[in-house]
Amino acid sequence: MTWLAAATTGATPGAAGQAIGYPTLFLLVFLGALIPVVPTGALVSSAAVVAFHQTAPLALLFVFVTASTAAFLGDIALYWLGRRGMKSKNGSRWLEALRSRAPEERLSQAQGKLADHGVAVLVLSRLVPAGRIPVMLACLMAEWPLRRFVRGNLPACLAWAVTYQLIGILGGSLFPEPWQGVVAAVALTVAISAAPTVWKRVRS
Repeated sequence: MTWLAAATTGATPGAAGQAIGYPTLFLLVFLGALIPVVPTGALVSSAAVVAFHQTAPLALLFVFVTASTAAFLGDIALYWLGRRGMKSKNGSRWLEALRSRAPEERLSQAQGKLADHGVAVLVLSRLVPAGRIPVMLACLMAEWPLRRFVRGNLPACLAWAVTYQLIGILGGSLFPEPWQGVVAAVALTVAISAAPTVWKRVRS
């Protein structure tokens, strides 16, 4: 990954590197939306750190557009696959993957909040660690049409991309070297993702 390699070496990628880096970022975020094991937030924050240290004035804008578009299209594809699974007698592996990542307690909470607040819950779900999949599954079980899901998911992906890009900008502004900012941004995103689990264990 060109932009990540540039961050670790302290170099600034040129036009050729950017031409490779942005499609790579798009592909990884898209796959991360389809297969929720890729740390897409950390990827966006890392890319934002590198963009922050570049002299190109539109580098941060390109990161934002690339990340938000990839997340949006990945979510739409996953929701469409989930709808196909809901209509199928035998379900689908995508639907089973969604259910395996949505514990009953979190799914029940998501269904209740979705019934009370509608699209607003979908918008916030991408900003809450591990909140996207339970809310998406709740939308599927509520039989939301694809068009309604798209309307709520668009601002959700924009807000998500802005949030993790700001984390990257913060990391990039605190350290002189890009690789230091990447380490700080990744550590912060991991801490944010792990916070709900740690809090739950502390309470129990």
